[in-house]
Amino acid sequence: MLWVAFVFAGVLGLNRSFVLETDKGCLDGLLMTPVDRSVIYFGKMLGNLIFMLVVEAIALPVFSVLFNLMLVRLDVILIVLLGTLGFAGVGTLFSAMTANTRAREVLLPILLFPVALPAIVAAVRATAGALDGQTLGEIGNWINLLIGFDVIFLALSYMTFDYVVES
Repeated sequence: MLWVAFVFAGVLGLNRSFVLETDKGCLDGLLMTPVDRSVIYFGKMLGNLIFMLVVEAIALPVFSVLFNLMLVRLDVILIVLLGTLGFAGVGTLFSAMTANTRAREVLLPILLFPVALPAIVAAVRATAGALDGQTLGEIGNWINLLIGFDVIFLALSYMTFDYVVES
């Protein structure tokens, strides 16, 4: 339930990420600035990440009270940060891809979920393991998968963002 809420909030935020710039023509102005396009990507990604982290900072205590679980713990927060970073990184790239389409609200989840599924599954499994009382060593494989996903897909998003916004 926790990650369903996080992913839902993330998709809603990602849908709005490039819409205003695209609809009002500001994206062309951003692309003409004398900076590397990766700066635009990391700025958008950081904005999406902060939005998702604010939602998660509100949701974690609420879920703690509702389900009588101690969710505000260091291991759970580490898992949430790693999962959110990967989801926001990939989501920002796909949000840029779908910003110019008419069906962007439908197209973004269709494109994003198959790619982000390994990070979501790893985050769910690691969170479940942490809540079951497993140590970081026992859920280390899921955390390593999250770290690998974050590194690989942030690098791929960084390298392909120029081509995405050009088309």
